[in-house]
This record gives sequence, C-alpha cells and structure tokens, in this order.
Amino acid sequence: MTKDKQQVGLAIVGCGTIGRIRAELARAFPGIGWIGLCDIKSDIGHKLAEDVQADFYTDDYRELLNRPEVTATIIATDENFHFDPTMLAIENGHALFIEKPLATDARQSAQILAAIEENGIDAVVGYTQRFRRRFLAIKERLVTGQIGDVHSVVTRAFMNRMVPIATTQRTQERATLTPMVVSGTHSLDMSMWLMEGKKPVSVFAQSCDKVLSAHGTKDSTFGVFTMEDGTIWSMNISWALPEVWPGAVYGIEIGIVGTEGVIDIEDTHRDLVMATNVAQGGGYVPDGYTPPARHVDFLTSYPPGDLHDGQLWGPMREETNSWFQRVYAGMRTPHATAADGHRNLMMTMAMDLSAKRGVPVALPVDPDELMRELVG
Repeated sequence: MTKDKQQVGLAIVGCGTIGRIRAELARAFPGIGWIGLCDIKSDIGHKLAEDVQADFYTDDYRELLNRPEVTATIIATDENFHFDPTMLAIENGHALFIEKPLATDARQSAQILAAIEENGIDAVVGYTQRFRRRFLAIKERLVTGQIGDVHSVVTRAFMNRMVPIATTQRTQERATLTPMVVSGTHSLDMSMWLMEGKKPVSVFAQSCDKVLSAHGTKDSTFGVFTMEDGTIWSMNISWALPEVWPGAVYGIEIGIVGTEGVIDIEDTHRDLVMATNVAQGGGYVPDGYTPPARHVDFLTSYPPGDLHDGQLWGPMREETNSWFQRVYAGMRTPHATAADGHRNLMMTMAMDLSAKRGVPVALPVDPDELMRELVG
C-alpha cells in the first residue's frame, strides 16, 4: 500500500517502560511532526515529556486524544485499562498501535475489534517477536512451502516469576491476568502466525498454581489445540520459574513438523551466557517493583531488545519504526492485526476456561460465556 506522506501527530497514552521506548523512537523519526503524552502518574509523564521534548502533556487521555493535531495513537497503559482510550481513538479516526491485549475483558476486546472494522481503522497490536530476523526467516520458509503442509506443532515458553509478580501487584483485578493471557499470548501469536491459515476448533488445557496462587494467578498452563484440518498443536507456558533464573524474561522452543520437513526453533538464549559478581536487575521492572539480584544472565532474553549507548536496539525498535513507516508512508508490515489480537485473547482465555472446567472446549467461544465463567 502507498499513500501521500504527511507529518504524523502522535499521541501516546501510558508513559511507562514501553511507552517511553516508543516515545524516544518517535522523537527520532522524521515523519513524526507532533508528540503528545498522557499518564495518570504525573512524575513519570512529565519526565518523559521533558526527555523527548513532547509538544503536549496531560494526565487526562480525553484531553490528549481530542487534540486536533493527533492522527495516530499508541495505547501503552496497563493491561486492564486499554478499552476507554482505544475506543476514543477509534471514534476520532486515529491509526492505532495497541499494546497486547486489546483488552483483558473478552467482551470489550470484541467491541474494540468491531469498532475498528466498522470505522475502517488501520490498527495493529504489539507482538514484538514478529520483527526478529529468525522468525521472519522461518515465516518465509513456511509460506514458500519448504516443509510442505504443517501437521504437528509443539510450543514451550519458560519465564521467571518476575513478570507475574510485577504485573499482579499493580491491580486487584487479577482474574484474567493468567500465564496465557499476559505472557503466553506472545508464543501463541508467533505459533499462529507461523501456522497462518490454520483454524482452531477445540482446546484441552490444564493449569497448576503451587507457587503464584499467593499473587492471584496460575503457575503454568499446558494445552493441546486441534485445528480444522486435523493439525495438532501443543501450547505450554510456565511463568513460575525462580526469579534468579538466568533468562531475564522469556525463552521459547517451537517444533514445526510438515509433510516434507521440520523446523526446530531453540530460542532460549542459552547461547549467550554472562556470569558476574555484579548484580543484574530484571528485564521488565515497572514502577514500584524491585527485583532480586541475579548473577547469571542469558543475554538477549529481554524481548524488546538490548541497550547500547543509551539506545534500544532490537525487535521493538524495528516494530515501532515499521509502524511509523506504515502510518507515514503506507508501508506493508508484518504487524499483528486487531483481528489477530482478538483471536489471541480468545484462544488464551479458552485455554483458561478448559483448565477450569477440566474438559475440552469447542472454538470459537462466546465472549460472554468466557467472562461469565472465568470472572463471574
């Protein structure tokens, strides 16, 4: 797709870790002509506004999103607070970048998707790993038929428990802050993207909570999806590994078996190990959370990328700048669509529902049914 190049007026709602990364990249992108920021925590918001020389700052998202300068919006609030600013941005016709998930309420996610489609909004969802070179290379091999028709897939994600502890301590609304909804969604999105065109028709899953029940969430969820064409896919995540586990955040393995070959992905970052007497912090450290010191680290295991000379390099830089090019110049990009984002949420919640019921769940699931049984 191509379009006339016009300076972008960018609103960023949420000035935490991810909002800051994207704002700093926005200030360096020549097609961004105006930047406005919003955060309910004024100290964080004002500091970012000063650092990126923002044109406007407020603690009221309505004031920001109703500004006439705004043509594109990034939603980077906490997971539970995406709905209202997203709907207002849609109403105002903004191009949208929404951090995953669209919403933590399946009914709200469906409303967001419907509004995006009804209003013809170009909206994408933040699944950063799609922009890593290795996964783009794998995707190309799959779409060009190098291993034939895929029929069996195994996905395993391991994380230390810093993310669930940090995530749950910021809110008492924890019923949908599960390993699959919050973090397993990344490996689920990657697997579904690599299996593009496969339609899930059922899932059977189980969960356990020996460690993280005190934080209002589960430790692990393992499940098996069956696709319409008979393909089977094992999707498993545990985010209850020790906080000192060397991987700063995320390690995954994916095996993809086709009629003509196999692709075996080892993405645990154990090929780059550092051991040091110097204490290492966490990869994901939101305001108010102090992680324990670690002395061994798997470098490159922080999904957004790595810092060098005060700048972030890696997939989040690629993802963000690609979105700016998408909005500014109409470039085609591999971003997850809003439909992908809603599908991912429904699939992760369906796993939680199956684990709660103890029986397989047919797909797709009605959002009302999901929320009624998972939240009450």
